[in-house]
Amino acid sequence: MIKTSIPGATPLVADKLKNLGLLTQADLVLHLPLRFEDETRITLIAAAVPDAAAQFDVTVISSEIVYRPRRQLICRVEDASGTLQFRFLNFYPSQQKVLQPGARLRVFGEVRGGFWGTEMIHPRFRVLHDDEALPTELTPVYPTTAGLGQATLRRLIGRALQEVDLGETLPDPIVKRLQLADLAASVRLLHVTPHETAPPAARQRIAFDELLAQQISLRQAYAARRMHQAPRLAGDGALTGRLLAALPFRLTDAQARVWQEISRDLAEPHPMQRLLQGDVGSGKTVVAALAMLQTVEAGHQAALMAPTEILAEQHYRKLAAWLAPLGLEVAWLSGSQKKKDKQASIAKVGAGKTALLVGTHALIEENVEFARLGLAIVDEQHRFGVRQRLALKQKGLHSHQLAMSATPIPRTLAMSVYADLDVSVIDELPPGRTKVVTKLVGAARRHEIVARVRELCRSGRQVYWVCPLIEESEVLQLKTAEETYAHLMAELPELRIGLVHGRIKSDAKAAVMAAFVKNEIQLLVATTVIEVGVDVPNASLMVIEHAERFGLAQLHQLRGRVGRGAAESACILLYEQPLSETARARLKIIYENSDGFEIARQDLHLRGPGEFIGSRQSGLPLLRFADLEDTALVEAARAAAEEMLAEWPGHAERHLARWLGGRAELLRKR
Repeated sequence: MIKTSIPGATPLVADKLKNLGLLTQADLVLHLPLRFEDETRITLIAAAVPDAAAQFDVTVISSEIVYRPRRQLICRVEDASGTLQFRFLNFYPSQQKVLQPGARLRVFGEVRGGFWGTEMIHPRFRVLHDDEALPTELTPVYPTTAGLGQATLRRLIGRALQEVDLGETLPDPIVKRLQLADLAASVRLLHVTPHETAPPAARQRIAFDELLAQQISLRQAYAARRMHQAPRLAGDGALTGRLLAALPFRLTDAQARVWQEISRDLAEPHPMQRLLQGDVGSGKTVVAALAMLQTVEAGHQAALMAPTEILAEQHYRKLAAWLAPLGLEVAWLSGSQKKKDKQASIAKVGAGKTALLVGTHALIEENVEFARLGLAIVDEQHRFGVRQRLALKQKGLHSHQLAMSATPIPRTLAMSVYADLDVSVIDELPPGRTKVVTKLVGAARRHEIVARVRELCRSGRQVYWVCPLIEESEVLQLKTAEETYAHLMAELPELRIGLVHGRIKSDAKAAVMAAFVKNEIQLLVATTVIEVGVDVPNASLMVIEHAERFGLAQLHQLRGRVGRGAAESACILLYEQPLSETARARLKIIYENSDGFEIARQDLHLRGPGEFIGSRQSGLPLLRFADLEDTALVEAARAAAEEMLAEWPGHAERHLARWLGGRAELLRKR
């Protein structure tokens, strides 16, 4: 358990600080303000600007509890220029006691127009004393958590700035070559100066040091893993050669290149830790199959884990079809299996009678043991938490790991967040994939889309219709899968229509999906459970209801479900007005781009790395100051990290201790 060590903090405050990841005074020094408030001047009520924060010196005229309709405290105040109303929806008796007629207050908050006139909602206030001077500097507002006030944070950070050694951790040659600003001066400046007005050199220094710490930690993690022994999975090429000869297609150049990279890694005596990424439909599964076969050739077992039952079952069926002719059994394991079938699969894998296992999270349950696991494959790896991915790998002693993702990762993310992995990219699609035409259509024209669906299905084609929710929501009044299914059944009675969503029992869901694959169902109404893992070449139209509510990665994945056959395919994005600026930007990006990597790059720009990877998913502390679009700075930090680890390891350790402390450990395990 990580302990805190912050002088001046009570145990309760230390616990709150720990929630923010602040364990030492060094952490406090790097806890920079979110914004600044101007408490250096007093504004007259008459001069207040609506929706802008300001500070007032006022006298209370009246104070009363009213019911409009809920209980609230209304307080009227004045200064020499006019009057103003305060409204408190939640308040304590102590506040009510202070807000009595005649009380003089100093108040800070945002003024806005209300039903009862100009007012402030829950303003910050304190009793005003005659001899109280105004501050001379802007007031920093720090990121905080419930129960930890700004005054306490400012006091502890102020003390830390006086006591912490902010001496240089970087070697002089690197500081001079990159012309970096002085760290101590930069940190102190950013605690008293708004980010947007601070000198660029100060901001860049903080961003660079943060990126450098990340790079050092990840490079150390990479090196540490290579020190472990792993089984050499060289193989003799017998099984992989037979599969390649039996496939009805040839590997693309990109698939062949990536397969060679993985094959070489498996033959090494240290654990492979490789990320295989490729756009939707680029052919990652066959590469995974080859890796599993090479593992079997070397006398070991391989497991593939996927985040949803639909995706896992898709992998299972495809691998079983490819590998059964080679005399290999693929075991299946999922949470919804009958107990008897589940125990049978676990027993065969544990005894080493079955070399290949495919399934969901059920693979990492405690009772699942392998005789000799050599390769762990995790598909759609970003959907699993870091500990879940580790749990599968740790079923074998330093087994090799292959992570796969159909969500393309922008280059700067690959250089930073995934710097501890070797990355392979399948950057071309197999021949025969047709370009999917994307169309933006307002919901008012929904009847035209229904007519288009009827026409397509009558011609023998199949259609997906995707909705964002399963049942009606009071918060989001969107078309739901069940409601849409009912409407389409009424509008298109001549069609065979199916419904799948996350709450349908597994057997029923599998039956519907199997019927769709066989073209026994022409129109499939679904939620995003069909985002990945569904391959129906005859489906040539995807309709996405309330497309403005989906993320770019989801839209791109869903669009990838069509265009898998020879027929011209389309994806129709139905949207409701009015559109927010963010939703408009997302729809514009998906409409204008079909390249998943370009979509991912623009998505990163739109949302930032925090939402893109998620701290829980990556196990990585999110970057607070660095901008991952600054490719030059990321590259400079990467080069400096390698140089410091090679030539100045002591500097690297001191730099890492300052920025990550004990939090670097999770990265090393990743």
